[in-house]
Amino acid sequence: MMAKIVKGSDFKGVVDYILDKGKNAQFVAYKDLFMENRETIAMSFNAQSQMNGKVAKPVGHIALSFSKEDEPRLTNRVMAGIALEYMERMRIKNTQFFIARHFDKEHPHVHIAFNRIDNNGNTISDRHERLRSTRICKELTLKYGLHMANGKDNVKRNRLKEPDKTKYELYDILKAEVGRCGNWNVLVANLKRQGVEVHFSHRGQTNEIQGVVFTKNGYRFNGSKVDRRFSYSKIDNALQHNRCKERMGMTAKAHEAVIPSAPSGTAQSELFNGSLGLLNGSGSSYNAADAEANQEMAEILRRKKKCKRGMRL
Repeated sequence: MMAKIVKGSDFKGVVDYILDKGKNAQFVAYKDLFMENRETIAMSFNAQSQMNGKVAKPVGHIALSFSKEDEPRLTNRVMAGIALEYMERMRIKNTQFFIARHFDKEHPHVHIAFNRIDNNGNTISDRHERLRSTRICKELTLKYGLHMANGKDNVKRNRLKEPDKTKYELYDILKAEVGRCGNWNVLVANLKRQGVEVHFSHRGQTNEIQGVVFTKNGYRFNGSKVDRRFSYSKIDNALQHNRCKERMGMTAKAHEAVIPSAPSGTAQSELFNGSLGLLNGSGSSYNAADAEANQEMAEILRRKKKCKRGMRL
C-alpha cells in the first residue's frame, strides 16, 4: 500500500479528474457533500472552504494504491475501510470528503478528495504529512496482511510521468555507479557521461560538504530524496568501503604470489613442530624473516577488520 499526496486550489478540477468517465469510478464512501452530480460536489467543497479564506490550497487529494496480488480480496467495502482508517490516522476528520475507486489501471487504487478546511473552519494540518503517511501505510499493510512491495526496483518505469520518471532513472544510475566507484572523482565523471550533473552543498561559508544534489533532464534532486542510501554521507561511506575492498583484493593477490606451496608429509610435521619450538623458546631461533612475515599477516588482518566495519551500500 502506497499513498501519493497532492494539494491544490481547484475543487472542480479534482472532482472532474476523479470522476472522469474514463476512470470507471465507483463511490465507496462520502460525507457532508451534495452528491447529485460533479457540480454539486464541487459547490459543497467550495462553500465550506470559504470559512477560512487564508488557506491558498484547501483541496486535499490522496491516491492510495495497492499491489495487484491483493486484488482478489480488495472489495469496495474492504478498500473503503482501509482508506477511512488511513484518514483517521492521518487526522483527516470532521471534514467533507469522498472516496472513489478507479479501474483504469491493473493495480487496485482509490482516490480520496477532502476539504482541508474542516466543518468548524479550522485547517487540517499537513505538518510532516509525507513522513506520517509512509509510516501509516506500512502499519496498515502489515495489519491487513497486504503484499509488501520490494521498493523502487519493482516500480514499473514505463508508467511513470515526470519528475518521477527522471527520479527513477537517476535511482538506477546511482545504484549501479555508487556500487562500483572508489572515489567521488570517478563517480562524478561516470555520472556526467550519463547526463547527470553533481553539485555539493556546504555548511555555511565553510568548505565542509553536508549534502549532494543531482540534476538530470532539468530536474534537481537531493541525494536523500532519490533514496535514503544516496545521501552525501552514505555515498561517501560506500565509496570508502569500495576502496577498502579493492585494496584488500590487491593485497591478497600479492600475498598469494609470494607464499610457497605448503609442505606435506614428514616435512609438514617437522615444520609444525618447529613452530611449536619457536613458541616454547626452543628449537630454531626466531629470525628476521619470520618477524617480517608475521608483521605482514597482522597488517592484512587489521585492514580486513577495518573493511568489515565499513558501511555497505
